[in-house]
Amino acid sequence: MAASPSTARAINDRLALRLLQHEGPLTAGQLKELTGLSRPTVADLVERLTAAGLIEVAGEARAQRRGPNAKLYGIVAGRAHLAALDVRTEGVALVVSDLVGGVLAEASLPIADDTGTGPAVEQAVALVERTAKEAGADRLHTVGIGAPGLIDPATGELRDSTGLPEWHRRLVAALQERLPEARVSVENETNLAALAEQRDGAASDRDTFVLLWLGHGTGAAVILDGTLRRGASGGTGEIGFLPVPGTRGLPSATDCTGGFHSLAGAAAVARLAAEHGIAPDPGAGPEAAGAVRAAVSAPGNPAHARFLDTLADRVAVGVASVVALLDPGCVVLGGELGQAGGTELAARVQDRLTTMSPLPVEVRPSTLGGGAVLRGALLTARDHAQDELFGVPGH
Repeated sequence: MAASPSTARAINDRLALRLLQHEGPLTAGQLKELTGLSRPTVADLVERLTAAGLIEVAGEARAQRRGPNAKLYGIVAGRAHLAALDVRTEGVALVVSDLVGGVLAEASLPIADDTGTGPAVEQAVALVERTAKEAGADRLHTVGIGAPGLIDPATGELRDSTGLPEWHRRLVAALQERLPEARVSVENETNLAALAEQRDGAASDRDTFVLLWLGHGTGAAVILDGTLRRGASGGTGEIGFLPVPGTRGLPSATDCTGGFHSLAGAAAVARLAAEHGIAPDPGAGPEAAGAVRAAVSAPGNPAHARFLDTLADRVAVGVASVVALLDPGCVVLGGELGQAGGTELAARVQDRLTTMSPLPVEVRPSTLGGGAVLRGALLTARDHAQDELFGVPGH
């Protein structure tokens, strides 16, 4: 049965809006080419979406021939405001943006270990409110949060995890209470980093890959056939608990000491660097990342080379386990340590895999590093807001 005229218009509008979401501003001619719709149909939908306040003229395209330049149409950026948070054990980083992801304000706040739960939550919420005001956002439509720990797939809530501050879990509820009109969602930090690397970073040409997060903690995010896989309990990628050789003892249900985390977490890497007499690169961020960056900057130094070789041995143990189970074809080394190690560390890990696994895999360094979590939170907040406002089915 043929669609009614109103249904056909809605389908065409959604198609055009989705293209503008992914491609950015387009001319009416480009919309015609990409949608396959007729020129009059495209003209009608452009007029209809403009009148509805969903799109606007965003500039002009360079003309390929004589005559007036074609108008570029884009999504109305100011229709809604978004916030993205990267919640770490030591503090919070924040970005406030418009509907197309243009950054309007940024802020960060350290939160000391001895800060009580209530004060920590209040400081973080106040930071969001203050930064939104500075950005000119009277109301936040969507707030995306990236945090360490497990996300319950049934409720979308951050589960209670041993070793993580209690204020992490309280923060989500507090933001929802103080921002009742906003849609607040939380996602595991490594998953968000993978989504960012897939969209804008090292895995932009891959539908299947694994991001191995190497930072304060260790984790992995799995993207298969373009889809993020979370697992039955939301625990896919908890590689810090993976039992591995080279550690003392085994991890437990409440403590990843003895697992892969004990080999490749920031504290373990900092100790390894100290054993090799490597001082962190001043001003290069956290101690472990600074040490890795210092070693990479002078690989000809025998002590630096030995440190990088040992670190690559450790990382390769985790990567080989992932490759044996998933055969992803590509592993991105993310987080502060993955970015600091760059191509030097990635190449060393890949060399080791050629003798450890029969499966081909390309090891790449992150191009977004520690900023990938905040970028992923902003991208998902933008997608959720646009889909809701424009009635576009979820990706």
